[in-house]
Amino acid sequence: MFERFTRDARSTVTGAVAEARQAGDPTVTREHLLLSLLALGVLDPLGVDRTAVAADLAAARRRGGMSRADEEALAGLGIDLAEIVSRVEETHGEGALAAPAPRRRTLGGSLRSALGRAEPDARTGNRHVPFTEDAKNALEQSLRIALGRKDRHIGTVHLLLALLSRPGTVSEVLTDHGITYDTAESALAA
Repeated sequence: MFERFTRDARSTVTGAVAEARQAGDPTVTREHLLLSLLALGVLDPLGVDRTAVAADLAAARRRGGMSRADEEALAGLGIDLAEIVSRVEETHGEGALAAPAPRRRTLGGSLRSALGRAEPDARTGNRHVPFTEDAKNALEQSLRIALGRKDRHIGTVHLLLALLSRPGTVSEVLTDHGITYDTAESALAA
């Protein structure tokens, strides 16, 4: 599938890996894919404020990835998510809910992998950062979108549309900034 990606789409994927590494995250997520699209300026033609979107993603991460819909559902039960976040951070430190989940450990392999530390790449010295199932699904969805549009290659527009095609933190943040699937498709297709 990667051979169908345009140069910019490949840069987005490798940029997402770099975003995860820079953040010290054990996996590449949909959020990292969006941050990479932002860094490459893909959303600039849509009038998106890169800094504001990145700040909103960070805020969602600080809430443990809870969406506004999750927050509203909890509020309906009398649970104040902001208060919970505040108390958890008071006890465990700022960003405690944003901490990445530990990687699943397996038997065998080296001591580094047994300790949950990724093996560095022999050529580059960089550790391997796997994609979450959700991020892999976004990449697969970008292929389906390209095929549905009868496009021969997968570009950044397909990646963006894939990120918008599923509810969650990424699509919610983009929608808050006026970017929906339809607006992105219309603006970027022009």
